[in-house]
Amino acid sequence: MATYKEKVGTAVVNYAGDYPGAVEGELWYDSTNKDFKYLYPNVTAAGSWRTGNSLNTAREYIAGAGVSNSASLGFGGNEPPTSAKTESYNGTSWTEVNDLSTGRNQMGGAGTYTSAVGFGGTPPLSNKTDTWNGTNWTEVNTMNTTTRLMGNAGSSSTNALSFGGLTPPNSAKTESWNGTNWTETTDMNTARHQLGGGGTNTSALAMGGNSPPLVANTELWNGSNWTEVNDLNTARAPIAASGSGNTAILAFGGASTTGKTEEWNGTNWTETTDMSTARSTTGGTGITTSALVFGGYSTTITGVTEEWTGAGAAVGGWSTGGSLNTARQTLGGAGASSAAALAFGGGPPGVAITELYDGSSWTEVNDLNTGRAFLGGTGTQTAALAFGGEGPPTTTATELWNGTNWTAVNSMNTARVLMAESGTSTSALAFGGEGPPNLAVTESYNGTNWTEVNDLNTARRNFSGSGASNTEGLAIGGYIGPSNTASVESYNGTNWTETTDINTARRATGASGTPSSTIVFGGYSTAASALTEDWNGASWSEVADLTTARAGLAAASQSTTSSVTFGGNNPSPVTAATEEWSSSSNVVKTLTD
Repeated sequence: MATYKEKVGTAVVNYAGDYPGAVEGELWYDSTNKDFKYLYPNVTAAGSWRTGNSLNTAREYIAGAGVSNSASLGFGGNEPPTSAKTESYNGTSWTEVNDLSTGRNQMGGAGTYTSAVGFGGTPPLSNKTDTWNGTNWTEVNTMNTTTRLMGNAGSSSTNALSFGGLTPPNSAKTESWNGTNWTETTDMNTARHQLGGGGTNTSALAMGGNSPPLVANTELWNGSNWTEVNDLNTARAPIAASGSGNTAILAFGGASTTGKTEEWNGTNWTETTDMSTARSTTGGTGITTSALVFGGYSTTITGVTEEWTGAGAAVGGWSTGGSLNTARQTLGGAGASSAAALAFGGGPPGVAITELYDGSSWTEVNDLNTGRAFLGGTGTQTAALAFGGEGPPTTTATELWNGTNWTAVNSMNTARVLMAESGTSTSALAFGGEGPPNLAVTESYNGTNWTEVNDLNTARRNFSGSGASNTEGLAIGGYIGPSNTASVESYNGTNWTETTDINTARRATGASGTPSSTIVFGGYSTAASALTEDWNGASWSEVADLTTARAGLAAASQSTTSSVTFGGNNPSPVTAATEEWSSSSNVVKTLTD
């Protein structure tokens, strides 16, 4: 990788204002404001929790293993009854996999989602140990002490540590697992149960618990001995934790159903962002930059999952691109990234103009055969599909773009405008729209013909969609009459299912992505909007706004890391503005004396 010096050199640019040609890390002199400035990455100042998809089976006292919020395992627990179920999390959803050999709750867990170990638990009080190889659990040598509600740490099925617990009475015992046997080693300083723990069998941290009373005590394990270090800010139990060693741990939850989260830096605990759902008796996995909490007890036993992303995560943002040659709204769009997009049609009135975007400027290319606005569009810059819309009149016409020309192909079954879409030029989905009236009709395109499939649950028009083929789609917001809607539906290739609403009801939005990862932007609520919301497959989160608020805009890309939007209105005049989305962005800092 080229160094800053190789890319930029050592000279400081003199520029009046913010230097548009700056690269990340570059310093320049602003001659207007008489300041030195530099460009640096825009990252989060603090970590945060975000709701993910719930466990398939809600339970408390569930054990876990995993090194991130996109690769974790949850097993055992209390439904009730006591459970042997195991579920694997891939960053979007949980999948049931093979059960534990013996169902139990209040057990310990450590390792990864392909190499884990579970130990102890109840009922009855147990010293059983099971190892997980990514497919199956196998009973192996037992612990020396029957116990439950212990703290735990470990990095694999051959590396684990169990400490504290309830035998009864409260225990201070520590056992280390090497993949074959458990070995008793040095006791903790404070006997307790329902404590949290994280790290490995040579570098671990124990915190909180019930002695009784509830304690904030923290102890550090160096592979041989426990040392008392600075306490948690809030005494609590049962507490969950995640972390890779005794210098970086995240502790969260606890009685009485708290959302409190604290981060350990090797010396002190610092309170940080609370969980969205306050709870105790949860499972926890991961590290301080990427953690997962799941299950537990809130007001009832829950399956709620939350993903933690630590401070320093990249912040996405919009930047201004080259304007369309012809300003317009309600146009179609296709493309694979912010550097390769196609804009076609639009109005008013309906036009046939097609433009190609290379990441900096638009070039006019061959027109559609049928000029129209309010049309659907999907595909890439070299293989796109345009369908429906209004010239006038409302049409079923479908055209295929091959990178040079548009060719008429088989028409849709239902003429309509203001529909949403997903897919490619050979595997597309068109859904909803207006005939009139508002429609719920869904049609699937296989590269040759359109076929009607199952309808949306809610008929709507003037909304956006995302998806990579005709077997998936996300229908977002829109107008249902007499008002906008925030409702969202997901298509699995057969049926539409209602899922989590966007935060702000609006119509005439743009969208980019897939059903598991989408951004929706712009639109009209009570006025033209600049709002951007990000979907992780379970929840919507507001992120950086568009620079130009507008409705009736088009979008290109099935990616949430690199997309582009263009055209629209606010509400008048119609705009040619183009903006590029990146999942990472930079900010300008002014250096002061």
